[in-house]
Amino acid sequence: MIDTRKQKFYTIKTDPREHEERIRKFRKRVAISITVVAIVIAVVAAIGGIYYNLKEYEGYEVRLQIERNDSKATRYESFAGNILRYNNDGAFYLDVSDNKIWNQTFEMQEPIVDICENYVVVADLHGTQIYIMDTAGMQGAITTSKPIESICIAAQGTIAVLTREGGVSYLELYNKNGDNLASGQIHVSNSGYPLDIALTSDANKLAVSILDISKGTAQTTISFYNFTSVGQNEIDNMVGSYTYADTVVPEIEFTASDRLIAFGDNKVIFFGGTQKPEELLVHELEKEVKSIFYDSEFFGLVFSNEGSGDSHKMEVYDMSGRLKLEQEFDMSYQTIEFLDNHEICIRDEFRCVIYTLRGVRKFTYEFDNTLYRIISGSTGRRYTFILDGVMEQVKLK
Repeated sequence: MIDTRKQKFYTIKTDPREHEERIRKFRKRVAISITVVAIVIAVVAAIGGIYYNLKEYEGYEVRLQIERNDSKATRYESFAGNILRYNNDGAFYLDVSDNKIWNQTFEMQEPIVDICENYVVVADLHGTQIYIMDTAGMQGAITTSKPIESICIAAQGTIAVLTREGGVSYLELYNKNGDNLASGQIHVSNSGYPLDIALTSDANKLAVSILDISKGTAQTTISFYNFTSVGQNEIDNMVGSYTYADTVVPEIEFTASDRLIAFGDNKVIFFGGTQKPEELLVHELEKEVKSIFYDSEFFGLVFSNEGSGDSHKMEVYDMSGRLKLEQEFDMSYQTIEFLDNHEICIRDEFRCVIYTLRGVRKFTYEFDNTLYRIISGSTGRRYTFILDGVMEQVKLK
């Protein structure tokens, strides 16, 4: 039988404005929920970041351990993200897993190294041999006619060499293939003695620090040379010089193509200028400096506190002379340096302490084996420890 009853349909009338208001409120609740979740995640991440940034580590786990059989005279440098190992018999370029990228043999009495970006130069101090390498290997070799005093390399492999013979000093420029680009005698009085040289990464500018004691007291002259068209209009390409009485400046460094920093025994001097140098700032030192250390962005000074041989004060500045960190520490150390991540590593034969630029004592440890070098890794808790007989890739814990 067919049901003949009629179906009844009802029409519900709604207000469009009320419908839109319900949708708006729903979207608002969703937006608030998403915002709350995002805030919670951000707060948790911030708390975690603060925790790890303020945490002091006193141990580590070894992720990779590699036995070493090189001599105790071997030294290590961080070079283009990998490790340069060198000694009197040669240089070896290794990745962080100790796989050989290249090696270069030589015989040197006292090898010295300078690195700029992807180039490295190794020279025999007071000898005559120079080897220029990049990350792919050997690029050029030079034998100088006079003993080497100092050397610098630029980012494209150009090198500046300071030599000295018979009481006379000479400056020479070579390209990466070993071709001589320029050379000349440093014209100073008989008592003048070059202390250091510095070369910009583009090889366009060179600076020399020269000590003069001809007047019975020590004074230092910092001379600047420009090898672009600007310097060609000047005698011997010299574009400026500054003399400082009663001051010895043993170390100078271009931290950028237009900025040089000079470390004296009683002052730190900042120079700037795209083509010709200007003295920007003189930071007078009230106490004797025990150590200096620097990288491309910061420099540090260490002073010994009176009354204690192991108590020191560290001051870190940016390259404009602004104080970034003041830190006391108690440690009889051998080396203080910036790591690649701008952390400060203080170490002696067995102990090390690492500080952040915020003054946080991040890592403290005393090793069983002699410690030769610490290299920072790809993240804030990863490092490479180079110890007597072993190299360890570690994670702090």
